[in-house]
Amino acid sequence: MLVHAHPDDESTATGATMARYCADGASVTLVTCTSGEHGEVVADDLAYLRGNPGALGEFRRGEIRAALAEFGDVRHHWLGGPGRWWDSGMAGTDTNGAENAFAGADPAEVTRAMVEILRAERPQVVITYDEFGGYGHPDHIGAHRAVMTSIDPAADPDYAPEIGEPWQVPKVYWTALPRSILKQIEAEGVEGFEPYTVPDDELTTMIDGRAFHTAKIAALRHYRSQVNIDDGGFFAGMVSRPEFAMEHYFLVRGERGPGTGPHNWEYDLFAGLS
Repeated sequence: MLVHAHPDDESTATGATMARYCADGASVTLVTCTSGEHGEVVADDLAYLRGNPGALGEFRRGEIRAALAEFGDVRHHWLGGPGRWWDSGMAGTDTNGAENAFAGADPAEVTRAMVEILRAERPQVVITYDEFGGYGHPDHIGAHRAVMTSIDPAADPDYAPEIGEPWQVPKVYWTALPRSILKQIEAEGVEGFEPYTVPDDELTTMIDGRAFHTAKIAALRHYRSQVNIDDGGFFAGMVSRPEFAMEHYFLVRGERGPGTGPHNWEYDLFAGLS
């Protein structure tokens, strides 16, 4: 089960992982916390969505349905239901304080909503962001908190027994960007990424999804409101590389499985599970 903040986050950060495990026949579930109502609309033919967060959220819900179909059979949940919490906008913007912003959501309500999904889906592995949300976006931080505050209550038979049987998640991972990628990024004149990277020897897991690179790109093409992967810019260049489908993780709860290579990385999220 993967928990992401907005539509397109799942494809950018973990799309190859999702496609790989769908192909393997695993049960793959995505939880999306908001519909991305305050995302920047990049396509000029969709300019009518700019300044109209409700319409943009509805449009992005359509985008994610099309994108997930590229990966296979993915079960999808909106945390709290579609539109329950809205995109909070980038850190420091006025929308952070909006009444329905995910950044200001009642922690108890968020936990209950996440526990209900965890108990229904009963995943062996859960993936979300680190405590900084990867790069500091309030909704990414909120997604992290939603997961990390729900793992123990989900396993507690005394917590809200009316929303399902207890379930203990065996392994929890955070997404990560390896420090080694800095050299490639800096060579292209892009700076400021170091705070968002993790030293390679501190990572625990790498999923080699290069066989599913085309599925990851196909999914991103459905997010026309958010990305243009054909404009020749930095993002377009990054996604074209096979390395874009090699996705890295850091195990934060559970038993690390056997690994190989110079950093003893796991190459399977289910490594060590019986």
